[in-house]
Amino acid sequence: MGRLPNVQARQLDEQPLALPEGLGADRTLALISFHRDHRPAVDSWINGLQLGGDASVRWLRMLVVNDPGDAAERGVIETRLRERYAQEKAAVVPVFTDRAAFARSTGLSGVDHPHVVVLNRRGEVLARVEGPFDAEKARALRATLGE
Repeated sequence: MGRLPNVQARQLDEQPLALPEGLGADRTLALISFHRDHRPAVDSWINGLQLGGDASVRWLRMLVVNDPGDAAERGVIETRLRERYAQEKAAVVPVFTDRAAFARSTGLSGVDHPHVVVLNRRGEVLARVEGPFDAEKARALRATLGE
């Protein structure tokens, strides 16, 4: 199905996160967005799955950003993201890389839609859906998370 590429990231709360080995659970739900306008669809998954109040699901919001190639520019982007996602900083991980290459490696259909994937500790994609929240897709994800 695909595999999360090896990436050194930093959560918006400044905690380093090596992906995929830094995933904190046997199964992690990753809400992946590639563009700012994907936020409403990702929010629909957070609300639809009630992730804010469900401590049993390890999840993170992964923002895949084309790497500007400059530490100062990455810092500017991170500052904007901290302001935008102030209420959920610890669960937000910007990933600076080539968006298209990331999507291909992860087995996603592209960067035009947000994706929700279930990852294991090795970064293997065990399930994936795209687009806004859908109850049927949510059941499939929950089943994979519970296996």
